Amino acid sequence: MSGFKTYSYPGIGGWDRTSGEISGDVNAEVDQAFENVEANLRHAGGKGWSQVYRVVTYSTDLKATHDRIIANYRRWMPDHQPAWTEVGVARLGLDTMHVEIEVEALDPEGAAAAKATEAAKAE
Repeated sequence: MSGFKTYSYPGIGGWDRTSGEISGDVNAEVDQAFENVEANLRHAGGKGWSQVYRVVTYSTDLKATHDRIIANYRRWMPDHQPAWTEVGVARLGLDTMHVEIEVEALDPEGAAAAKATEAAKAE
């Protein structure tokens, strides 16, 4: 066991978490995608964007999404700058999608708990 607790979320889009609908406004879709990442990380027991160390964004229109992604990056991660890769793609999972986010996060508290459990098993 590595002693790390990580979260990995490929393919989080900007759909409304209640209705599943994707906004027709690209900026609203980007905002919602970032909110969805936060919600997923917290639901799994993490602390959200503050634990993210790697981000990949996929966009069907880089010019339309780039500035809004940067604004969200600054909003959700004002105190750190995870590695970010921005990829232009021809299409995403749904025809109405313009952006998708993939993240990896490390939970230091979860890592410490995992190490303590591993040490207890070794005794």
